[in-house]
Amino acid sequence: MDQAINLRNMMRKKQSFSNKSSSKVITVTSGKGGVGKSNVSVNLAINFKKMGKRVVIFDADFGLANIEVIFGIIPKYNLFDLIYNGMSIEEVLTSGPLGIEFISGGSGVQELINLSKDQLNFLNEKLLELDHLADIIIIDTGAGISDSVLDFIVSSNEVILVTTPEPTSITDAYAVLKALKNRKREEYKSTDINLLVNRVSSESEGLEIYNKLNKVTNKFLGIGLNNIGFLPQDGYLTKAVIQQKPVSILYPRSKVAKAFEVVAGNLLNHSTYKAKQDVGLRSVFNNLMKFKKNK
Repeated sequence: MDQAINLRNMMRKKQSFSNKSSSKVITVTSGKGGVGKSNVSVNLAINFKKMGKRVVIFDADFGLANIEVIFGIIPKYNLFDLIYNGMSIEEVLTSGPLGIEFISGGSGVQELINLSKDQLNFLNEKLLELDHLADIIIIDTGAGISDSVLDFIVSSNEVILVTTPEPTSITDAYAVLKALKNRKREEYKSTDINLLVNRVSSESEGLEIYNKLNKVTNKFLGIGLNNIGFLPQDGYLTKAVIQQKPVSILYPRSKVAKAFEVVAGNLLNHSTYKAKQDVGLRSVFNNLMKFKKNK
């Protein structure tokens, strides 16, 4: 009898899930560390929430998670507990400001890249539940061109590549795209790459960097970039980070907070995303599994 009840509950749950549209998944990444990637994830989440969206951040910077630091919250559980300690997706979610929820990458979960097929299937099914708990899921990856970072990029329909005006940051952003080019074309052909230039002194500086990088990547890699806006250098962001509060909450009238509003609006109105059919977290993790099988 218990098994029959469990089966009916499972079928109702699946039916409920199937009636909801897939969430919008945005992967935030960078070639170089320290360019403000996690601040981008957090403050975009704040602005999406203000727009009435349910938002979950998945901190995929395994072992070096920063989302909790910016929120000023110590999570009780993290991804490790989901994979190895049998906890549910709801149990490992941590509530942040404005009701934004996140899953901490914590420490000691580097084993993710070496998961067996059965473990990967398990994680896939668990994380897919996020698809039905949020309208927007932000995946905050680590920096660089490791296989795990590239897997998230090519598996996502929408990517934000964060850079700053520093030459090393721009060079590393190009390196990410070059590494992407080395993947099979069919792996990344449906991925939109949005460039976000952080810490610009003026909008013209941001536009100049976008135009140059977009021209080079089109010419040498055959990869076009979308311009979704710029984030100004603003001391209020540093003050907010020190106080472990998102700048969009602590200093909502600051220049950088206003710029985050513009970028969030641009992302929600991104027309190319709406045209895609195979979206949502299911698509992302199905692709991740496919790539791992081929390695």
